[in-house]
Amino acid sequence: MATFLSLQAAPAWFIALPDTAAAAPFAASANRYATRSLRHASGRPWLVGRWEERAAVTGRCDGTRIAVIGEHAVTEQYLEQAAAATGPASLTTALDRAARRPGSFHLVASADGRVHVRGGVVNLRRVFHTDTAGFGSGSGPVSVASDRADVLAELIDADLDERRIALELLTSGAPYPLSEPPLWRGLRAVPSGHCLTIDADGRTTMRRWWSPPDPVVPLTEGARHLREALTEAVGVRTRGRELVTADLGGLDSTALCCTAARGDTKVVAYTAALHDESGDDVYWARRTVQELQGIEHHVVPAKDTAMTFDGIDTLHDILDTPSIITVDRNRRMGIVEMAAARGSDLHMTGLGGDELLAGTPARLHPLLLTHPWIALRSIRGYAAKYQWTRRATLRQLLDRRSYRSWLGRVARDLTGPPPGTNTPLLDWSVPPRMAPWATPDAVTAARELIRVGLSGIEPRGRGHGEHRELVAMDGISQWTRHIGQMATPLGITVAAPYYDTRVIETCLAVRPQERITPWRYKPLIVEAMRGVVPETSRTRNTKANATFEEEVGLREHRRRLLALCEDSRLAQLGLIDENILREWCRRSLAAETESYQLHPTIACEVWLRSREMTPPRQVDAAPAQSIADRKE
Repeated sequence: MATFLSLQAAPAWFIALPDTAAAAPFAASANRYATRSLRHASGRPWLVGRWEERAAVTGRCDGTRIAVIGEHAVTEQYLEQAAAATGPASLTTALDRAARRPGSFHLVASADGRVHVRGGVVNLRRVFHTDTAGFGSGSGPVSVASDRADVLAELIDADLDERRIALELLTSGAPYPLSEPPLWRGLRAVPSGHCLTIDADGRTTMRRWWSPPDPVVPLTEGARHLREALTEAVGVRTRGRELVTADLGGLDSTALCCTAARGDTKVVAYTAALHDESGDDVYWARRTVQELQGIEHHVVPAKDTAMTFDGIDTLHDILDTPSIITVDRNRRMGIVEMAAARGSDLHMTGLGGDELLAGTPARLHPLLLTHPWIALRSIRGYAAKYQWTRRATLRQLLDRRSYRSWLGRVARDLTGPPPGTNTPLLDWSVPPRMAPWATPDAVTAARELIRVGLSGIEPRGRGHGEHRELVAMDGISQWTRHIGQMATPLGITVAAPYYDTRVIETCLAVRPQERITPWRYKPLIVEAMRGVVPETSRTRNTKANATFEEEVGLREHRRRLLALCEDSRLAQLGLIDENILREWCRRSLAAETESYQLHPTIACEVWLRSREMTPPRQVDAAPAQSIADRKE
């Protein structure tokens, strides 16, 4: 690569290095762009990168080093006790326990010549790794890990994998696990809930440290646990700060905002008015604030809220993967920018609540065997609510074919018509389709990638429902991660407490027939928030959507979309027919059945263009400050 775009422009990243002299050339190259570093007990480089000082805590005992980077309340003393664990088994237990602490963070340890790296249980905190054999003069094979794929790709001068980009064009996203790998050759992703271990000799192994709980807890007990977990999760973010900001829109963000208001930190809440007059977020937010009192509340008028596709041809965010958040970037980031201007360095969002609290009707599959009458009653309720046909509902409900078989059908039907809006939600997932403007080469590449290794693919969870919920959490938490990458240059962290490990475990442990029902709106959070959210808004059962913003945005920003069709980078790669894409962008499209098909393609196009940007000029910096040096 001619330039190191992300290394120079991304304000937050880290690289974990093995305890070997062979890593020195790679460490020296990364260190040119780093502002902080930590060392192994041997004195060799261990962690280099950029992170806020308050985001990282380290502990040590003898030859063991443990670091936590992110949003947390972990203390140095706690990590020192964990580092004092004797023997590999005891250390593993201590690290597993530390990974379940409240917050969202990466956990990295150096012990006995090995480096252990883990992120989260969903894709909010990701880990990537690569083999850097041949890097530098005379260096041997070295395995390294990072929280950003683009940082590793730049350091090893990796090439983009055009075949992988073809998968990104699928209208509802690449199916699991094909949605996980980075878009550069030679890079690999660590699955969520797994720990990566790098030996000094360059070998890597992975171990699963997290699995979803059995859903056996009654709703009443689960609600009590969720209230405790959210109180901890919010407290981690607010404690020690004079001010935090928060979204105050739907029921999920309202629960977080009201929980934060019970503490000593000043809470500033923002509600965006929708252009659609049927949107009622502002009405409910004002009722909540009136009851709580003490919250500083700002309503963003609809005229000041960006439409979908606003600024789509002038975005300059540095992301390590395409993101469909791109099409709504200015609408979603407007409040974050206001929060940063208000002086906040942490903004809370309710993202993650829908997947956990509303869940998926696909959980009814196993319930048919254990509680058939409850399952059938709920199925009838969902069928009436979403206008599912009886034939389609029964077909999905009685389909016991494996996830592998489902993926095979996805590969076969890539160019078929997309599922209708009244398709039942009982299958493994909504089957993705290739965009109409994709070239035959793109279709072939995507189909082959799905079929390769099909025999070894397993679902994300046990059964249709658990799989579907976990995959949804992976996808939305990845969007949240991208919002965080967009926000970091503003000096503000975007926090999503619903993705904390304990919060996820607490929700998934509740009996599905009580957590997921067509008869009540998010009953788990409604019960958990008794006495926290004012009664006037606790039982709200509406949810605003941005369909109006999508359709009007397409009309208002059509010229910007057409600008992306000119000299298309995807067309240069042979993946799309820009003439067909241009014709689609000129049409009037329905938000729920047509324009959503544009989102992945636009995200890829914008991302490819962003990778061509010239990074800001980097003033030669002093070597990264070593925390180890400072302490010793």
